[in-house]
Amino acid sequence: MLRDKAMSGLAAAGDEAALEAWRIEYLGRKGQVLELLRAIPDLPAAERPAFGQAANALKGELSAAFDERAQAVAQLKLAAELAAEGVDVTLPGRRPQLGRLHPSNQTLREIYGIFAAMGFQVYTSPDVETDEYNFELLNMPPGHPARDMWDTFYTTTPGLIMRTHTSPGQIHAMRALGPNRPIRVILPGMCYRYEQVTARSEMMFHQVEGLAIGRHITMADLKGVIAEFANQLYGAGRKLRFRCSHFPFTEPSVEADVDCILCGGKGCAVCKYTGWLEIMGAGMVHPTVLRNGGYDPAEWSGFAFGMGPERITMLKQGITDIRYFFGNDLRFLEQFG
Repeated sequence: MLRDKAMSGLAAAGDEAALEAWRIEYLGRKGQVLELLRAIPDLPAAERPAFGQAANALKGELSAAFDERAQAVAQLKLAAELAAEGVDVTLPGRRPQLGRLHPSNQTLREIYGIFAAMGFQVYTSPDVETDEYNFELLNMPPGHPARDMWDTFYTTTPGLIMRTHTSPGQIHAMRALGPNRPIRVILPGMCYRYEQVTARSEMMFHQVEGLAIGRHITMADLKGVIAEFANQLYGAGRKLRFRCSHFPFTEPSVEADVDCILCGGKGCAVCKYTGWLEIMGAGMVHPTVLRNGGYDPAEWSGFAFGMGPERITMLKQGITDIRYFFGNDLRFLEQFG
């Protein structure tokens, strides 16, 4: 009898593939149950109602039995998977992850990873600095005109300021990890400047400082590190150029540009139609700064660089206003998963 045969085959189906094969054989478009229904017109008129009712009842019964068996097979499969994984139900549940990484932190982590692969370690220095570390030890004595490049927040304690850049960390790193030892560090942190807040300037922002000290380090080493960084962060094949600049704590000093990642160097509003985007300032560590860090510039040399993660994120994500980063607007922050 068709019903007994179908029920026996369904009971023997132990996985999803066997269930699907059973469904096709009995309930599919060319299945045995539908073949019964198609045979109704060939029967004598008097037999058709009873036969049709019996065939439809069989179809309903087999469909219900199939659904029940499919659910049982799914439960057996789940139980087998849980047993294979060895889940300890006495362990506490995993807390759902709340929130997202801030876009600045996403960029910072990417920068950390790139420089870690090149042998740089992360070194942190204080946000509140002395005038000595922030300026004097970086070759800017009192009255030096270069101090005007940094609009400084002064505290009520004489000699203490909010650091205007991460460069004071160079002295901290050299004195803590050296002297007379090669070092490679990056120094991330917040900086503070008494500036007018605009779409491109903030009074509080991140910087990442880099410092490498060793024997026989040259400008070629600096260029190689910047080129590798640009290719890792902005994509392989980036064009790179160096422009002469001036920073009191490096000599010679340069600014590094990459071809615009948005227009491919053709010129757009973001790159001010030059085809180039500035990514960092850099240079060879000034002998005076080396000496203040405890190194003899006759034996040791090094390079330093500095960049702004917010500016980098703006370029990569097409963000037009730096004020979004610290405005705590969820509509902005939720765009970065």
